[in-house]
Amino acid sequence: MLKLEDLKPTPGSVRKPKRVGRGIGSGLGKTGGRGHKGQKSRGSGKVHLWLEGGQTPLHRRLPKVGFKSFTHKNYAVVNLRMLEERFETNEEVTPETLVRKGLVKDIKDGIKILGNGELTKPLTVKAHAFSKTAKKAIEMVGGKAEVI
Repeated sequence: MLKLEDLKPTPGSVRKPKRVGRGIGSGLGKTGGRGHKGQKSRGSGKVHLWLEGGQTPLHRRLPKVGFKSFTHKNYAVVNLRMLEERFETNEEVTPETLVRKGLVKDIKDGIKILGNGELTKPLTVKAHAFSKTAKKAIEMVGGKAEVI
């Protein structure tokens, strides 16, 4: 049976570390493979990733892009045409029923009803926002448009 103490790496897969600065005969004596002078030859000569040696750094070469508005709302939109197809007369339309019937996948920041299409049956529509044409069309057929 194989035991933990019997495990060995595959032959040839593990090399001995190079011993730098141990004399001329080693091939890595004197400067220890770092060359002469310069930042990387020094003791703590680390060069940060964002430094580009006098060249304008990448983060300054790239344009400033974008703006995020904290007041803008991203509504899930539903057209009147969709309500006409999926709902019966005098039925109540809420964000939950719209998700259940597959008209919207996600409520996002709210539901907005748009006036694309015609509505022939009265519905009680509860949504977060309405376009003027949608509100007018819902009320013309005897329905209610309630903002929640």
